[in-house]
Amino acid sequence: MSHRCPDIDVIVVGAGMAGLVCAERLRLRGHEVLLVEARDQVGGRTAGREVDGETVDLGGQFIGPGQDRMYALAAELGVAVFPTFTAGANVLETGTGRLRRFRGMIPRLGPLTLLDVGLAQSRLDRLARSVDADAPWRSENAAALDGRTLQSWIDRTLRTRGGRRFLVLACRAIWACEPSELSLLHALFYVKAAGSLAAVTDVEGGAQQDRLDGGAYGLAARLAERLGTAIRLNAPVRRIEQNDSGVVVTVEDGTAWRAGHVVVAVPPPLAARITFQPPLPAVQDNLLQRLPMGSVIKYVAGYPEPFWRQAGLSGTALSLRGPIAMTVDSTPRSGRRGVLIAFVNGTPARDLGTRSADDRRTILLDALGRLFGPQAVTPVSLVERNWNEEAFTRGAYSAVFPPGAWTQVGSAWRAPAGRIHWAGAEASPHWYGYIEGAVRSGEAAADAVAQALDRPS
Repeated sequence: MSHRCPDIDVIVVGAGMAGLVCAERLRLRGHEVLLVEARDQVGGRTAGREVDGETVDLGGQFIGPGQDRMYALAAELGVAVFPTFTAGANVLETGTGRLRRFRGMIPRLGPLTLLDVGLAQSRLDRLARSVDADAPWRSENAAALDGRTLQSWIDRTLRTRGGRRFLVLACRAIWACEPSELSLLHALFYVKAAGSLAAVTDVEGGAQQDRLDGGAYGLAARLAERLGTAIRLNAPVRRIEQNDSGVVVTVEDGTAWRAGHVVVAVPPPLAARITFQPPLPAVQDNLLQRLPMGSVIKYVAGYPEPFWRQAGLSGTALSLRGPIAMTVDSTPRSGRRGVLIAFVNGTPARDLGTRSADDRRTILLDALGRLFGPQAVTPVSLVERNWNEEAFTRGAYSAVFPPGAWTQVGSAWRAPAGRIHWAGAEASPHWYGYIEGAVRSGEAAADAVAQALDRPS
């Protein structure tokens, strides 16, 4: 690596919300920034696509109380916020295919099952309050909590078969994985990072309460407009070298740039594929290698109108039969058409991903038809985003900490490696895995790098 003076102050790797916010914040502080992105568009996990004249969110799209930075960013960029549609009844499909209507987020499961689930939720909240969100590995009983899976806790805590099945569905809906894949400590940290289990699961008063006019992707696009020529697309980073004088970042076509510092704002599995020279500290490298992403396929089904509303339905549905875990009304604010979004998560997503495109479409529409009737089977548009197959994400919603990861190598979480800093939805102790967490991490990384740049040599 050459010891020539840096070409620029900071290189940010990854133009998701964390990278965009980080680059913009550094630019506003007077630093020269280059933002390099592997894809042909910005946004990362807040991906968007135009369908019938409307931008639809193929990735993250909701915000809710406590996500102050997202509300502030929307206001700053002139993006209106409006509530997710919730009027009407929700639907639960049982394992045998029966449909039950309910209000709120807890379906009609029978009195014993309902009591069982309610007690389990209270216990999870109580345990989560004991977790140190800034350093989960230092939490009370961290080793014991991290040595168990969420599945083992469910098996030991819940007394009804229906309650256990509902908690498995909830795990898929929240973390996009199976409870056997998830450390109990990570589940508790995730809840603590959001404030409560209700903050994670609820629509009204929870993380799904509001939407952004034009979609969450619109925020990313507006930030990209501000950054202009500071962004390089179609530039996957393959190598990062550093020494006492700076860093060199090399992309796939061999182009290299020198900078004083670099911020890596990509999902952990992708960061693990970058060649670092000298290598990252062993504990940090081990952490990156241990964190798989959740498994999600998101579908956006468009209709001439939101017909389910006329039937007294909210558009929110849960299915114990599958493969859909959850649906939500995602009709645009303009009301020009009706939109349902459907999530297939965890094992069902991996299984469905092995089928042909035609088979996936047939299976998905059949499931929507069971939930909402024959009108749901004939959408005017159906867009699929299989996040597991996205080369520059490899899953969603966020990275999953398996048993042992927090307590064995978690101390490396968010720690800079010399001139290498970290950002992304996984790099925040608050709202981990959410767009809010990505924004907060981008701001924190920018502040840390700016402090390092402003420090006298």
